[in-house]
Amino acid sequence: MGGNSIAKGSPGPINRGYRPRPDFFRFSCFLASALTVALLALILGEILYKAWPAINKFGLGFLSGVQWSPNRGVFGVLPVLIGTAASSLLALLFALPLGLAIAVFLSENFLPRPVRQFIRFMVELLAAIPSVVYGLWGIFVVVPLVQQYGAVLADKLGFLPLFAGPAYGNSLLTASLVLALMVLPTITAISRNSLVAVPPTLREGAYALGATRWETILGVILPTAAPGIVASTILSFGRAMGETMAVAMLIGNSQRLSCSLLSPSNTLSALLANQFAEAEGIQVSALMYAAVILVIMTLAVNIAGEAVLRRTQRSLVGLK
Repeated sequence: MGGNSIAKGSPGPINRGYRPRPDFFRFSCFLASALTVALLALILGEILYKAWPAINKFGLGFLSGVQWSPNRGVFGVLPVLIGTAASSLLALLFALPLGLAIAVFLSENFLPRPVRQFIRFMVELLAAIPSVVYGLWGIFVVVPLVQQYGAVLADKLGFLPLFAGPAYGNSLLTASLVLALMVLPTITAISRNSLVAVPPTLREGAYALGATRWETILGVILPTAAPGIVASTILSFGRAMGETMAVAMLIGNSQRLSCSLLSPSNTLSALLANQFAEAEGIQVSALMYAAVILVIMTLAVNIAGEAVLRRTQRSLVGLK
């Protein structure tokens, strides 16, 4: 063989003139991600800066205070914190069973595929309706219904603190019902995806063991998809806590503590929307302090939901 021949299996000649080109797409993606993180940090920093006078003056007592009186310079958000948590939890209580039932209906072959796709589209279309439209619908439809049937509840079950009268149209119950409708698409979409992602072998194995269709759904498919259902619940909870316009229009915007579902209440987002335009002095800082609390609560809930959702995805594909 000639001296210039290349041995079998050896690498070919190296092109010494080659220079790797910059990966502009990768750099653009990194830049977009960095800008997003920087923007979030800038927003949090600005809110903290505006809230610092109230944080320095009121401290943690701001969280346990029950009075909100700008004229006297007294600010406390305990009733608002309770209203935020109560309205969100009630919304989940109403939306979770309905959303899970719709998800099961859409993931199984109860109806032809075109019909299921149409129903799925209509449910997910609820997420595209503006919040103010939900608020207007609640004023003209839900408020009269709650006032009418709430009076019956107060008359029959008024001895219970949850249904103590009088029954107001704008109340915690009204806002929770509308919130339930607003978070329904989130619960349905994520739960359906989790149910569809369940391996078909589990279903076939349950049928092979003699299980009926509903025994398979309730005993095999739902437990397997449970982490995804939990993730949809947590994400919906975060969405409900941050909702503003519809809640501000329906909850009654009351700062007093009440155990009754039929009484007016308030949330952090509604408090900010209703009072910020006319606030001045220390009230602005107190409202920004409330905004800091809302941001922390919402971020914590969404981070927890994202972590559960990722764990669900890894478990469904067999990764550890």
